[in-house]
Amino acid sequence: MPNPVDDRSLTEVLAYYDTWLAFNQRYQRVPGVQAAVYAGERVAFSSAYGSADVEGGVALTTDHLFRIASHSKTFTATAVLQLVEQGRLRLDDKASAHVTEIVGTPLGDRTLRDLLSHAGGVTRDSLEADFWQLATPFPDREHLLAVLRADTSAVLEDNDRFKYSNIGFGLLGLVIEAVTGTSYNEHVQTAVVNKLGLAGLGPELDPARSTEYAVGYSAYAYADQRVPIEHVDTRALAAATGFYGTAHDLVSYWSAHLMGDERLLSDASKRQMQHGLWRTMEEDGPKYGLGLMINQVAKRDVFGHGGGYPGHITRSMVDAERRIAVAVLTNAIDGPAAQLAEGVLKLIDLAVSKERGEGDLARFTGRFANLWGVMDIALLGGRLYQIDPTGADPTAEPTELSPSGDSAVRVTSGSGYGGFGEDLRFEFDADGKVAEVRGASGLVSRPIEQYSLPEKVTAVR
Repeated sequence: MPNPVDDRSLTEVLAYYDTWLAFNQRYQRVPGVQAAVYAGERVAFSSAYGSADVEGGVALTTDHLFRIASHSKTFTATAVLQLVEQGRLRLDDKASAHVTEIVGTPLGDRTLRDLLSHAGGVTRDSLEADFWQLATPFPDREHLLAVLRADTSAVLEDNDRFKYSNIGFGLLGLVIEAVTGTSYNEHVQTAVVNKLGLAGLGPELDPARSTEYAVGYSAYAYADQRVPIEHVDTRALAAATGFYGTAHDLVSYWSAHLMGDERLLSDASKRQMQHGLWRTMEEDGPKYGLGLMINQVAKRDVFGHGGGYPGHITRSMVDAERRIAVAVLTNAIDGPAAQLAEGVLKLIDLAVSKERGEGDLARFTGRFANLWGVMDIALLGGRLYQIDPTGADPTAEPTELSPSGDSAVRVTSGSGYGGFGEDLRFEFDADGKVAEVRGASGLVSRPIEQYSLPEKVTAVR
């Protein structure tokens, strides 16, 4: 059984996660970050940081829409499994049994299971895929069919290995259309989104909601400045990459994939989706199920998906045993969505790793800065930890702190290069808030909101 996440520890983790996300949005220079956490059978956390439109000076809110791109594959897989449960499809059906335009082609013989698990050996995006940098439109139905019929689109034999394919999921969209007699967008809206009553999710760019979308931005890797990137329709590849959403509604969607919730699928179908069929690398590593990415965070199995759309990078993760889901959406093509999503799962794992401590420790917490950098003192699971918020993993080297009198805490873990065995000494103001803390190294730090540098740092003589 998993270590339980009690309400007090969850509250402590989410309080710190909020400040950690805010710091990283600024520190990593991401235009905007939107995040949500489902826990305790509810959306326990939903917040937003930074800008939805830098040039327009629009602050990001929890209602802004993001292009969640390859998250679309989970909605497509859900729709296919629903049709399987209804007896209208079988996972072993060949694609050409429903999309007759590709009868007699190599890809026509691929099964729905092959396509859902990326085991069909299908080209990732075709020989010419500059629609991913908006140099051409995304393929329409006829363009997609032409790609599917081309000899060059069967790159590998089926079931040779995992090979991710947007084209393969585009084909699944055509299968859904053939079976239901409606467009892919209309069917998944009705069969998946509307069943959950989520207004913040949809299968494709909605021009009527254009003012609600967060502006997407380019990366710093090739330029000193970010530039905005236009939102476009993904047309026949909507089943692979068209969806938009908010973090709040995305974790609400993921809650329907937890066992015992049959709003969308039976538990038997969910087990098929969540079962890792293929390793995504040749050696031991992450797996892929039916429309789901499966990997480990803090040595725990999680499932979910990521999404990369021109200007938006997004990531969702679900710890099914603990019934926790997290979604982080960023509006930059180099946004660290996976890192920021993993952060809360790792913080929860740290918080429940030991029995809760006792005493009034919250007064020691905060973010403190000096010339050398920033340190956080966080209360997690009833224990104090010193954390470096600039690290990719907030729990990589957590230093545990134990009370040492009324105005000090002692370093009781960590590297010998640090202050093991020494005290952090606090001074409090008249309101009981930390005015300064002198670290185990002997350096004084102050609350970050009170810390500022002069135009030049000069020595005191």
